[in-house]
Amino acid sequence: MTGTDAATTAGRVRLGPEVRRLLVGVSAAAVGNGLTLPLLVVYLSQVRELPTTTAGLVLAWVSVIGLVLVPFVGSLVDRVGPRPVLVVGLLVEAAGVALLATVHTSPQAFAVGTLLAAGASASWAPQSALIGRLTRGPERQRAFGVQFMLLNLGIGVGGLVSAVVVDVARPGTFEVLYVVDALTYLVYVAVLLRMRGVGRLPVAPQAVVDGDDPGKPAVGPDDPAPVGSGGYREVLRDRRLVRFALVSLAMLTFGYGSVEVGIPLVTTVEAGLDVSWVGIAYAANTFTIVAVQLVVLRRIEGRSRSRLIALVALLWAGCWAVVALSTLSAVPLVAGLMICLATAVFAIGETIWSPVGPALTNDLAPEHLRGRYNAVTSLLWNASGALGPGVTAVLLGSGAIGLWAALVVGGCLLAGWAALGMTRVLTPSQDGRAVPGPVPG
Repeated sequence: MTGTDAATTAGRVRLGPEVRRLLVGVSAAAVGNGLTLPLLVVYLSQVRELPTTTAGLVLAWVSVIGLVLVPFVGSLVDRVGPRPVLVVGLLVEAAGVALLATVHTSPQAFAVGTLLAAGASASWAPQSALIGRLTRGPERQRAFGVQFMLLNLGIGVGGLVSAVVVDVARPGTFEVLYVVDALTYLVYVAVLLRMRGVGRLPVAPQAVVDGDDPGKPAVGPDDPAPVGSGGYREVLRDRRLVRFALVSLAMLTFGYGSVEVGIPLVTTVEAGLDVSWVGIAYAANTFTIVAVQLVVLRRIEGRSRSRLIALVALLWAGCWAVVALSTLSAVPLVAGLMICLATAVFAIGETIWSPVGPALTNDLAPEHLRGRYNAVTSLLWNASGALGPGVTAVLLGSGAIGLWAALVVGGCLLAGWAALGMTRVLTPSQDGRAVPGPVPG
């Protein structure tokens, strides 16, 4: 997707000009991610001929570094603002991606992985905080939803290009993709540098503008500088955030955290299907997201976020039930279609979760702590990214698919039940039930 297309798509859901500019950068970086994201293990193990174990440990190392650095990034965002932190993070990540083309040894792989992790850790939380500062009310929820759609579209486009270009027998094809990926980060940086005066410093606590309040404007580019006071103690005293974090951890662990390992293992081992069905299932997931995200955004505006999260939990529980049942089919085509249907259902849940979760986080966040609030949600992704695949690999690796299915289905349903209880502790505005201004049809 071109920058113009990204801005046009965002405009259809009435996003502000600064948010549309930001989404241009998001689109560029997403295409770059799609070029290389699925290929790192293949590149390290088959192209550079490092042990497969080393390749896996590099990925695990990246996650560990993220868990360590993200809290510091959140504090930094609250002290200097999200835009400068995001720019530095993107530059560091661009350097790491470019240096992947030069990796030949295990120490080099871990060193470059550390650089990549540092850049990635300094990117997601400030990007979410920046969107949170630039938006309010329904616009905030729409912005996060469009961001998610563009990420998936960009990764899908990049993946198609890389599938045509790469050749394991020709290392140069991988090296070119890593350089191009690095350049897409620089496009994003260029977009941010043109957004002068935006997202540099948060407002001081005494001057906080409540983005939830329909009668008050969102934080603008010329607002006064923030003070990064408060700290994580103040964040953890927010019982609403803690409650939402626990619900999110369960949702992400039993939902997202099980996708990366669960779908491939059930498809190829338990259902006995060809590995090509894994790619088809992921394609069904991505296509569904791109196809329905804007429709979903219009449908969910003005509806209770806690109930929407419960709906996501129900959809994800249904997805895993269908995936497990697919193993009972004696017809490979039927089993494959069931898995594709399940990933499409999961995608519909994603199109609800992706705008609702970040929007709720940023509606709960006071302006001077927005970086730390978003850092907490980033940590949840890192934690669930370790827990979900680990548990899934152990259970499916031992053939306990029934136990695994009961765990992920039951975990999703339990998280949904807990989400319904959040209605009592959220204000109507935080819960998405108060809509300032007309809702676009």
